[in-house]
Amino acid sequence: MLEETLPKVYNPHEVEAKWYDIWVERGYFHAQVDTDKKPYSIVIPPPNVTGSLHMGHALNNTLQDIAIRKHRMEGDSTLWLPGTDHAGIATQNVVERQLAKEGLTRHDVGRDDFIRRTWEWKDQYGSRIISQLKRLGASCDWSRERFTMDEGYSKAVRRDFVQLYNEGLIYRDNYIINWCPRDLTALSDIEVEHAEEEGNFYYVKYMLKGTPDFITVATTRPETILGDTAVAVNPEDARYQDFVGLTVVVPIVGREIPVIADNHVNPEVGTGALKVTPAHDPHDFEIGQRHDIEQISVFTPDGMMNEEAGKYEGMSREECRKAILEDIEQAGLLVEVEPMTHSVGHCYRCDTTIEPYLSTQWFMKMKPLAEPAIAAVREGRVKFVPVQWEKTYFDWMYNIRDWCISRQIWWGHQIPAWYCQDCDEIVVAEETPAACTKCGGASLVQDTDVLDTWFSSALWPFATLGWPDDTAELKYFYPTSLLVTSHDIIFFWVARMMMMGLHFMRDIPFDDVYIHALVRDEQGRKMSKSRGNVIDPLDVIDEFGTDALRFTLSSMATPGRDIFLSRERIEGNRNFANKLWNASRFVLMNLEGFERIVVKEEEFNLADRWIFSRMNNVVSQVEDALRVYNVAEASRLIYDFFWSDYADWYIELAKPRLYQEENPRQRLVAQNLLVEIMDVTLRLLHPFMPFITEEIWQKFPGTGESIVIASWPRMDGSRIDMEAEGQMDAVQRVTSSIRAIKSVLGIALTKPVTAMLKTTDADKQVILEKDASYIKELAWVEELIISPDIAKPEHAAVDVAQGIEIYIPLAGLVDIEEEKKRLGKELAKTQTDAEKTRKKLSNPQFMEKAAPEVVEKEKAKLVEFDEKIHKLTKQLASL
Repeated sequence: MLEETLPKVYNPHEVEAKWYDIWVERGYFHAQVDTDKKPYSIVIPPPNVTGSLHMGHALNNTLQDIAIRKHRMEGDSTLWLPGTDHAGIATQNVVERQLAKEGLTRHDVGRDDFIRRTWEWKDQYGSRIISQLKRLGASCDWSRERFTMDEGYSKAVRRDFVQLYNEGLIYRDNYIINWCPRDLTALSDIEVEHAEEEGNFYYVKYMLKGTPDFITVATTRPETILGDTAVAVNPEDARYQDFVGLTVVVPIVGREIPVIADNHVNPEVGTGALKVTPAHDPHDFEIGQRHDIEQISVFTPDGMMNEEAGKYEGMSREECRKAILEDIEQAGLLVEVEPMTHSVGHCYRCDTTIEPYLSTQWFMKMKPLAEPAIAAVREGRVKFVPVQWEKTYFDWMYNIRDWCISRQIWWGHQIPAWYCQDCDEIVVAEETPAACTKCGGASLVQDTDVLDTWFSSALWPFATLGWPDDTAELKYFYPTSLLVTSHDIIFFWVARMMMMGLHFMRDIPFDDVYIHALVRDEQGRKMSKSRGNVIDPLDVIDEFGTDALRFTLSSMATPGRDIFLSRERIEGNRNFANKLWNASRFVLMNLEGFERIVVKEEEFNLADRWIFSRMNNVVSQVEDALRVYNVAEASRLIYDFFWSDYADWYIELAKPRLYQEENPRQRLVAQNLLVEIMDVTLRLLHPFMPFITEEIWQKFPGTGESIVIASWPRMDGSRIDMEAEGQMDAVQRVTSSIRAIKSVLGIALTKPVTAMLKTTDADKQVILEKDASYIKELAWVEELIISPDIAKPEHAAVDVAQGIEIYIPLAGLVDIEEEKKRLGKELAKTQTDAEKTRKKLSNPQFMEKAAPEVVEKEKAKLVEFDEKIHKLTKQLASL
């Protein structure tokens, strides 16, 4: 026996801690610019420094690591560039909460001290998620780790802003924007999450000046009446044509405002008359711009009523709504209150109701940048997988609006714009200017706003490689090969990286965009703390090991289909790891006297030809599946090959040669073939389960320095033998049928039986006779009779496999009458279970409400029941 063997029980924690450190120390993950090799690069979607590993991260980074490890084994110069995002609002909120515990606000400590404290927090806690990614086995080049506010990256952000400003693509304007009253900052349109809420239409009279006549206006926000500066009607609406140009009086306020005609007004909505509040509604703002109407803001930045609200000053929005409605009703101006449901915008960070707010902000013109990015996907230069996500991308890009890029917070990239206090000039520059470029004055004040976090993230594929400097890494690794991300940031990030990459690099940022599924609970529900259904990947790693988690996620990552995760599935793949360990241990324990030999063609028996054909087919099929990012299919292929073909069949078929002592050469042949198949399987499985494959691979003779840098398996077409696969299939089916008969009839597997095989196919008879030893060995058959002329014995179990009739005489094996009673009871119970399941699946309510995974489970159960009913019925009939 070799000295190198495996412990009886696999301990994932010992193995994982040991190997990751070794891999890093040996520099296996470090990427080199090597023009003799093909580059393969991925930039990691940078997690927030505030983040902790969740199941979405685990899936995303497992998928990336599979691609990276495979290409590294293929010999490509492989870079997986890691890093973290400064996450402006999220990080600022964390530090503000810390200050609150000290009874302080950021304004108490001032900007400089607040930023210092935030850097201290980042240095202390920001690497937490990086440590967690390492536990997941992420084979990133940690020597190249980046942060979206490191010195080099900040230089890139300033260059980006200044260049776009000079090109007229960034501008500053007073405009209606989405405002978060809690975070006190502007938000872009896609940072606003809309939810349906119950509300009311309030129908209010606007009296015509000096007459008893009025126009009834419907509003969902009575508190904004205080900022009304016009009433608008559609010019084609006959009901109001005589009112256009007249003056109405704003209820309660008494302000006189004009009635105007504008095509934006929909006559079918409400009363067809629209109150215009330019400072608090984006559509009203545009109407106001067209008609040069006054803009009156009635809210403070924190969502309270300001001095323009008169007696309502100091109230919250909700308090003001209640108070002004009471006053309107008392004045006899409230016509009707109609319940309705409408879509209300909320801050994507804190869920506060968004306020449309008039403010001076910085914007980026998007349409000129979007056009090349649309063309890149249309022309197939960038491919989305699954392809249906292209529609989502196009829908947004074709309807893109200018992007508000300024944020009223302190943590982030401060906008590189300075205001001259002497002449009002705006100086935009990469470095702090010494004097005004217009008047030469030295009294310059930098804009206090910072850039939207996504502004800096949009540069990630090229800024991380050294841009704006013309580095060797940028030339070699850009464009990157693959982006793996989730569908919820196609707008936030993917589209913007496309636009920035094409604008600054004149090339696409990545070749393929793989949009992975969402990870849900086993019932298909979104994981949330409130539901109590969150599965923490770190808890899973502690309990089952990293490889079990990774293989579970990869085996369920079918493109376009969400993952319904359960602990049961993870436990099942922990069992797969144990199977891998135990099978490897068995082979290692039977390598006494092992030496490498060249196995001659004539030394291959049917089982050898079959397993090598199956292995090479699987290598080819895995390659095909990974090429189209069907990681689930690749996982299934490897799993089925190892568990079923190799462990359950081939090892068992090899045992007689291993255990015999008469022919040492035959033992060596068996050892060499077992080792070779194990080697290929481990290398094929390594990107999915890196730790256990390395530990096992190291124990096998003559394998090499590390499986991380071992070669990726390639199909050997000369070993594809479909004839052997067909012959072996007949042997397997007959063997499985005999074993199944024993199982159904309660006969111990190891109980020797007589089996009779009837076939009129001469070729099959030859195969069965030639390889009868396989059937006898694996099905525990004492006497095997093969003939075209066999008559069915009385009281024999019957089955048919590949047209071969199988009879097992039962005399002396079972009590026929008792067995009939037992099978009858079992059949009745199975039929009842099947009927219950069938009814459930025919229930429209169940089919509509149940998660797809639950429905699939029930369908699988029904198939299982029906198969069992078929077998039981057949065996009952044979008795």
